[in-house]
Amino acid sequence: MLALNARLTQINGPWVVLLLKMILLTKMPMITCPSIRSLVLLAMVLSLMGCQAVDYYDTGMQSPVPQELQPPRELGKVSLPTYRVEPPDILMVEMLKLVPLPPYRIEIFDVLQIRVLGTLLDQPIDNFYLVEGEGIVTLGPAYGTVRIAGMTIEEATEALRRKLQEVLNKPEVSVQLARTAGTAPVTGEYLIGPDGTINLRQYGTLHVAGKTVTEIQLDMQKHLARYFDSPEVSVDVRQFNSKVFYVITEGAGLGDSITRMPITGNDTVLDALSAVNGLSQFSSTEMWVARPSPGNAGCEQIMPVDYDAITRGGSSATNYQIMPGDRVFVAEDNILAFNNFVSKVTAPLERLLGTTSLGASTVRNLQTLGRNYNKNRY
Repeated sequence: MLALNARLTQINGPWVVLLLKMILLTKMPMITCPSIRSLVLLAMVLSLMGCQAVDYYDTGMQSPVPQELQPPRELGKVSLPTYRVEPPDILMVEMLKLVPLPPYRIEIFDVLQIRVLGTLLDQPIDNFYLVEGEGIVTLGPAYGTVRIAGMTIEEATEALRRKLQEVLNKPEVSVQLARTAGTAPVTGEYLIGPDGTINLRQYGTLHVAGKTVTEIQLDMQKHLARYFDSPEVSVDVRQFNSKVFYVITEGAGLGDSITRMPITGNDTVLDALSAVNGLSQFSSTEMWVARPSPGNAGCEQIMPVDYDAITRGGSSATNYQIMPGDRVFVAEDNILAFNNFVSKVTAPLERLLGTTSLGASTVRNLQTLGRNYNKNRY
């Protein structure tokens, strides 16, 4: 009976326990009526179905919260789930391999990596070469220049081989495209828009909201494969802007303060309070962490915080780890709140009475001034 009492109180509140006691322990004729008993039992069954809020302020709980339901704390933190980007996060994309689809024709200011075996000992050819403004590459004093603009890689390799055969005996030439001048760069920072996409400029848009970094990397490589040969990219989150928690401070009737803080994955209640410069002059030491349930499942948690214990005593029991979407609520000082309420109520009356008193005083002064004026005339 005690175990059932604790379970019902934890999940549904003390009213269900009261109904159970009325059924099992009382002899009231109304409760013993089969129809009413059935309705009460049905209400209990329906209340037990689904997930209700777990209120850690509930003093009627007869049994401790199971270990698996215990929230993480300062000395028992957990790693957050794999980060899924959302607007307005900022991504950092770095293009590791940027080679256009074949057949690519060499353009001015492209960079080629040229390697030749069998060169002169004092003038090797194994470096990066810029295609100059005239569409040529300069191989060195002994080899001269070769015009290769407008050629494919195979055609440029053959043109270089023919040119080097004028000086060398059976040279072996290798040409690779290292960098293109006419291709827009992909490397840079990208802000995720409200529609969950990033704009890759001339390469279109890519939907990334709700995906992990690894998923974005694979999708981006697949997307860019329409423009490049086997592209390779590196993706990372530059700024974590979408996952936040809130610190709400009551203002004792003068307006609440709400501060939006980004999640770092290592925040505690003390970190949240330090981010808002501690307690205000209107705050009390009564506070709690309100944790919403995912998908509005009705499993919200209210976790009280013992401010004196975690600050003066160094206790970590209620210094909870902050999760995305948490609300750290700091209650107001009741005396200050009552004082401000009284001031709000009495201020209009004081102003009205002051105006009335001032008007009456003015009338009396005018009347007195008139009598004195007439007395002086005689």
